[in-house]
Amino acid sequence: MSHATSRIIPGRLGAWGPEIRATLALAWPLVLTNLSQFALSLTDALFLGRVATEALAAATLGGNLFFAMLSPAFGLALAAGPMCAQTRGRGRGHLRGMRRDVRAAFWACAAATIPVWLALWHTEWLLGALGQEPALAALAAQYVRALMWGMPLFCGFVVLRGFLSAEQRPLSALVVSFIGVALNIPLNYWLIHGGFGVPALGVVGAGIASSLCNLFMFAGLAVVIARDRHLRRYHLFGRLWRLDVARLREVAQIGLPIAGSMALEISVFAFAAIAMGWFGAIAVAAHAIAVQVASATFMVPMGIGQAATARVGLMTGAGRASAAARAGWIGIALGAGFMAASATTLVLLATPIAWLFLAPGNPGAAETAALAATMLVMAGFFQLSDGVQAVASGALRGLKDTRVPMLLAGLGYWIIGLPLGLVLALWLEVGPIGLWIGLSAGLLLVAGMMLARWMRLSAAGGLTLRRRLG
Repeated sequence: MSHATSRIIPGRLGAWGPEIRATLALAWPLVLTNLSQFALSLTDALFLGRVATEALAAATLGGNLFFAMLSPAFGLALAAGPMCAQTRGRGRGHLRGMRRDVRAAFWACAAATIPVWLALWHTEWLLGALGQEPALAALAAQYVRALMWGMPLFCGFVVLRGFLSAEQRPLSALVVSFIGVALNIPLNYWLIHGGFGVPALGVVGAGIASSLCNLFMFAGLAVVIARDRHLRRYHLFGRLWRLDVARLREVAQIGLPIAGSMALEISVFAFAAIAMGWFGAIAVAAHAIAVQVASATFMVPMGIGQAATARVGLMTGAGRASAAARAGWIGIALGAGFMAASATTLVLLATPIAWLFLAPGNPGAAETAALAATMLVMAGFFQLSDGVQAVASGALRGLKDTRVPMLLAGLGYWIIGLPLGLVLALWLEVGPIGLWIGLSAGLLLVAGMMLARWMRLSAAGGLTLRRRLG
């Protein structure tokens, strides 16, 4: 074994222990923060599923469209993480540099939000043009119009969370997120069912509750940063009106490919949800249950991937190539281990999990639960590949390598996965399960390609080469 290779491969176990501890210390608050944010939409689904199958289906259609349209601003917000991490790693001038990073990310998110709002305002027409039932499209539009106002607040929260991750201080985001979720539960119950002078708002109430919680989380994290003795030195909210063209360009160079990757992944599942509408409300509701559960488990490798972004970025900014590679491999191993356990759970407990989202007395509940259970078994089979691709892409972001991963995602999801699913579902008449088979194949391919790219860039000299992007 060459000296160069020994710097990367786990030959020096003494250096791996501290990095494992550092990654876990950063990852677990990020994981729980992701789960708490995901719980906002999960609680919407749990409450609406007990109102009516049509309410759950409409919120699913609207929510999938919302999250697909969210990806440009969300990707730009995520650019703040690797930028702040590498700036922090370089050391000199990091206070001013990280302030510029955060300010540029705020401006980029604001610019991306406006055209998305205009599109979301016409949700009913968009879903109707995609072949959805008029009643479901109209109900979904009501949900989205209430939900969309929380978009810039959510993106602002993500920017601040990326800053805190670069500072290796993620606990504040976790605490604020958990309070936000706790607030969402009574707000959902109150606004969906009515009371205290407020009429029952149904899906509109669920959207309003989520927007109010996003407002609380952004404002809460801003207050925490402003009051913390260490963090307020950065003056993150000072002179927000100043445009920084150089930093904006860097946010775009890093964030737009991230947005593209997210759009490709989110939109393929959104299109799958729309395609489920061709098979009726029961198929849409079953798909919603399976996606909610699979998305919940995905929050764990997503958080580990965010920790890998911060650790790889920090070490890359400091010029420590072998330490950056070590951080990435540790994250990938942790993500794969969790998702293997998650896959086993979903396969063994698919039916009981499906019934958590349904009231037995509702029309179509039994048929929905049976189809959802089958989809959950399919979800179990793609858990491992989903976890690997999430953490590998996070590690690549730490190197500011985002363009090629976007292209790989496009190939796996849209060129291979979705066409295969549509052929199976429609041409070979496998039905809704055929779509899930195709999506599983696409995820497996993306995971393999992401892992191969990380292996190449983390080889001796590869990380040093990628530092030019910093």
